[in-house]
Amino acid sequence: MPPGVPTRIAPTRILLTGANGFVGQHLRTAIAAAFPGALTMTPEFEVTDSAAVDRAVRETMPDACVHLAAISTQALADADEDRTWAVNLHGPLHLARAILRLAPACQLVFVSSAETYGATFRREREIDEDAPLAPLNTYGATKAAADLALGAMAGQGLRVVRVRPLNHTGPGQGSGLVVASFARQLARIEAGLQEPVISVGNLEARRDFMDVRDVCAAYVACMARREAIAPGTILNLASGVPRRIGDILSDLITLAGVQASIVVDPGRTRATEVPLARCDAKRAMELIGWSPVMGWSQTLRDVLDDWRRRVAAEPEST
Repeated sequence: MPPGVPTRIAPTRILLTGANGFVGQHLRTAIAAAFPGALTMTPEFEVTDSAAVDRAVRETMPDACVHLAAISTQALADADEDRTWAVNLHGPLHLARAILRLAPACQLVFVSSAETYGATFRREREIDEDAPLAPLNTYGATKAAADLALGAMAGQGLRVVRVRPLNHTGPGQGSGLVVASFARQLARIEAGLQEPVISVGNLEARRDFMDVRDVCAAYVACMARREAIAPGTILNLASGVPRRIGDILSDLITLAGVQASIVVDPGRTRATEVPLARCDAKRAMELIGWSPVMGWSQTLRDVLDDWRRRVAAEPEST
């Protein structure tokens, strides 16, 4: 453990929103391993309904809460912008207000996003938590708004830590995101369910990817060391290794052992896409003792194997 990182103090009652999503399923496993004596509570409630949020907090009385529930991709955000603002901004606000009123000692781990930095990435250097928020899309804007609003509520006593992860992937991720999309297409080609053609977006963009299990380890560390984290703290999560999207595809093709042609689909590109996204995550190491440990090759193997299993279970007409 690095010098200055405090001793763990395990939470006993953890409220987890978005527990059935991609990250939520991995986080439940991580919480069970880290805090075997804790009660993890995953009630189903509508985050845009303030009364329902109040009931959930009153009934669970958590000492830690991880808020994952969100509309979490730009495609879904674009499909219904009003709903995205309601879920991604007003949902966290309802939750934070309920915690302040009903369980003020509870730590709220708010899962924000590095998408909040947006145009600031165009500096093409590592940016730290003090960098300006300049979102370029609806998803990033809603996350930035909630991030700022909860940060302001720290002044009212909200024990919030705002975590801004860069891209993360792993087994169980939906095919709407780039690594999973590549892996699904390759698995279908292997299975003879798709012509040997891979549809792609911008292969030149460089992104910092992490394994979802490393990201969940950071959320766990925030809870374990919550007594030492000042309200309003912001933590970037990043591996420190930007990867060209085309290189990720090449690595997956090599792992799959198939031959395929590559076709650019304009629908998979963003007009406002930045060429490079990278963050400085030193603060997470200093405050919670976190750094990624999963090897990237293992992550890719796990994603591809996961999609092989899922494709094998797909109806033949899919």
